[in-house]
Amino acid sequence: MRKNHLLAAIAAAFLAALPVHSQAQTQKQTQAQAHAQPLRIGVAMALFDDTGLTILRNGIVDAARKHGAELQIEDASNDVGKQLSQIQNMIAQRADAIIVNPVDTDATPRITRMVSDAGIALVYVNRQPVDFDKLPAGTAVVASDEKLSGTLQARQVCKLLEGRGNILVLMGELSNESARTRTRDIEEVAATPECADMKILDKREGKWSRTQGQDITMNWLSSGMKFDAILANNDEMAIGAINALKAARKWRPDTIVAGIDATPDGLSSMKNGDLKVSVFQNLAGQGAKAVDAALRLAGKQPVERFVNVPFELVTPENMGQYARP
Repeated sequence: MRKNHLLAAIAAAFLAALPVHSQAQTQKQTQAQAHAQPLRIGVAMALFDDTGLTILRNGIVDAARKHGAELQIEDASNDVGKQLSQIQNMIAQRADAIIVNPVDTDATPRITRMVSDAGIALVYVNRQPVDFDKLPAGTAVVASDEKLSGTLQARQVCKLLEGRGNILVLMGELSNESARTRTRDIEEVAATPECADMKILDKREGKWSRTQGQDITMNWLSSGMKFDAILANNDEMAIGAINALKAARKWRPDTIVAGIDATPDGLSSMKNGDLKVSVFQNLAGQGAKAVDAALRLAGKQPVERFVNVPFELVTPENMGQYARP
């Protein structure tokens, strides 16, 4: 009888242990599955229809694929309100991190507040937010130091002009901090003793557009303005200026037009002997580092508040090392 009781007790204990084991196993499997789930990154791009930003976007896509992260990429079409709405949707869908290429850097305080209040990792890419000095923990900026871009460009133009000449400036969108900084860089170089005889005759907002760069240059030519060089805040506007000069039959082989970004089109123009100066901005590198920063922040790992991807001067002499396959 005692033996039967003992066997029953052992059997009961064994059966009672099964659900506990099963529950623990299920919990482990759930945790493993959750760990295996790819991190979801929302990407709010200012504009798809832009040569430089396309390189940036492709860099983000390639890096996310390498890391096994899922992307939700949105095109704001240069509309601030649309971008804010897209970011709100990413927050509602509980993205693990959000990468923002802002339409208007003056709108970034609101974006920062929205995303940080939701407890989501935030990375600004390519364009430094106006609230950079006040960014909270869990936020980073991946960009190139714009104080160097226009400076490298303007110093090289000053060198080509031997410190003397009249220049025109094609500016990007002035709602964008990089356009304002690149233009200010040119003004500061023109104020240095070695370039003091380099005079800025006019500055116009070309909104990063090749078409607008061409139209503005045609207007300058129609007005009879005499100049020695055109400095554009990006390669697209510089190419537009070159097209206008050629269309008006004012182009000469020694004409100085300078851009920034060293895009494939810009490098092709330089190879053809047209664009004389550019400044390489590693946009694909910015995209890759933005993804890396987003994943690290989402994993509660430390990231520098400003991740710098350095600018580099590009001239006909060294352009070969920047050519993309």
